[in-house]
Amino acid sequence: MRDNISSLIEGIYDAALEPSRWADVIIAINDFVGGRACGIFSKHSISKFGVTHYYCGADPHYIQLYSETHCKFDPLANLPPYGKVVSIPDLVPFDEYRRGRFYQEWLRPQGCVDAANVVLEKAKSSFPVLLTVLAGKQMVDEEMRRRISLIVPHAHRALQINKAIELKHSETATFADALDGLSAGVFIVDAKCRIVHANSAGREMLIADDFLRSVAGQLIARNVQANKALRDIFTGHTALAIAARDTSFPLTGHDGERFVAHVLPLRPLTRQHAATATKAVAALFVTRVGLDSHASGELIARTFELTPTELRVLMAIIDVGGVPQTAENLGLAETTVKTHLHRVFAKTGASRQADLVKIAAGYSTPLAS
Repeated sequence: MRDNISSLIEGIYDAALEPSRWADVIIAINDFVGGRACGIFSKHSISKFGVTHYYCGADPHYIQLYSETHCKFDPLANLPPYGKVVSIPDLVPFDEYRRGRFYQEWLRPQGCVDAANVVLEKAKSSFPVLLTVLAGKQMVDEEMRRRISLIVPHAHRALQINKAIELKHSETATFADALDGLSAGVFIVDAKCRIVHANSAGREMLIADDFLRSVAGQLIARNVQANKALRDIFTGHTALAIAARDTSFPLTGHDGERFVAHVLPLRPLTRQHAATATKAVAALFVTRVGLDSHASGELIARTFELTPTELRVLMAIIDVGGVPQTAENLGLAETTVKTHLHRVFAKTGASRQADLVKIAAGYSTPLAS
């Protein structure tokens, strides 16, 4: 491995995608540069606290000792700029250093007299990542510096990739947690209505296999008309095309419980290219229809200036269905219910009972209770 730089670089970029491989890469780096021990660590520029991420060739006792106490005595008081390989004589007077605690208590017991250090991050950071190589009983020479310099740009890029992936995973986890906090079922879907992600409530709906189901990863509504409405929304395969359509439709469970689905187009627009054909283009929100609190009913009444009786008729229409059932439930004549219903239609701008269902769903909280 000592002269196989190509294999080493390949290993570094493998570690960029799979951080667990850094443990093997550090061994390969140490072999390539001819060190006694080698490690990747971070050091705080103010407190001088240091923590080792990966290492080889050193006793774990000294790794722990460095983190607990001796990081404060490290000659790296002022960190060098990115990519500059420095040895201990570049940092402090060597004779003075050899009388200090870092050498006497930490480096010398390991059989070393000098160490090479290089910062692996270009961006200024209060806690930068460094590569350190303990040179053994010999001083750091020009050949070791040259070999370390060959590694630096690749290690830098690999660590940047590590950070980007970690950040993306963190953002994804945070996004998923936020969606799982909603009582509404949420389905992130691609242009062919294939499920990219479903939140906890959405997964429960699919497990129930009632009004929605997943067939080969594609979201399907069991009701023929509802499924046609869903397919029609996605005709055109772009967020812009979706936004131009009526993006809500009703759903009904086997037990008669009613839901409404709203489709929200996602930005940026999905490009029509094979490589991006599986990108999410929309989010489908499925909410249970009903005024889930007294406050929701009052809010609708204030918004549309409904009388108490008109609100009762609206809530009954939503909960039990048609005019005959509503009349029986409220103890009113059907003609009376129809009169109030026509007034509700006029005030809300709705023309069908299904429109009232959508309005009510819009006033229901999506937050999990």
